[in-house]
Amino acid sequence: MYAWGMLNYEELRKQPRRFLALTGLTLREFKSLLPAFVRAYQKLYPAEQTQAGTDRQRRPGGGRPAVLFSPEAQLLFILVYQKTYALQVVQGELFGLGQSQANYWIHHLLPVLQLALAALGFKPEREGAHFAKHERNHQARRDLIIDGTDRRRQRPKKPEKQAAHYTGKRKTHTDKNVIIATRSTKRIAFLSATYAGAVGDKKIADQAQIVYPRRTRLHKDLGLQGYEPRVARTYQPKKSRAHAN
Repeated sequence: MYAWGMLNYEELRKQPRRFLALTGLTLREFKSLLPAFVRAYQKLYPAEQTQAGTDRQRRPGGGRPAVLFSPEAQLLFILVYQKTYALQVVQGELFGLGQSQANYWIHHLLPVLQLALAALGFKPEREGAHFAKHERNHQARRDLIIDGTDRRRQRPKKPEKQAAHYTGKRKTHTDKNVIIATRSTKRIAFLSATYAGAVGDKKIADQAQIVYPRRTRLHKDLGLQGYEPRVARTYQPKKSRAHAN
């Protein structure tokens, strides 16, 4: 495995702009998340037990040194994966791992990150019917933004799946979610189920059956034209003449 180009926390932390681009967090935000990540890891994977759930026969860290041994390296790994959604072989190259090792760490660390975010109150709601109740725990103003997000995926092998996931707007194959974020803090408050990229934003929002908090002011773009849920008011930019023609 080549070491050139591998991501290293100690080096990357000295490059704030690159750190933000690769993880989606500033170094300060990363350090704020780290303690919760460590607690979540200890809760899911107690040091006195093996991954199979049996009592450990030797101390943790015994045997071959792990590339992702430190909490900082583990959190960096999973944040980079979440931000870039790289192929596993590419993710492995970035951290000096084989594809099978990258696969293991992705599935090993994703539940840890989800538990840490939930403990800090940052995990988005996934059920539309529970969204209003979820937001009662947050005191942010009820100015919300709803939008569709696409992320690239591998090209499906079957032609029918290729057509379902291909989006002409992005000129590639994607998966899609609808998200709701707060205008004031940019917190992602809701994340829909995942759909093929060709599915329209409005259809996803309709199927999510989102129940909004009272007095919500909802901002949406043209991809959600016609979406009028029960809120205090919706805002949408008007089509320009060039777009209309």
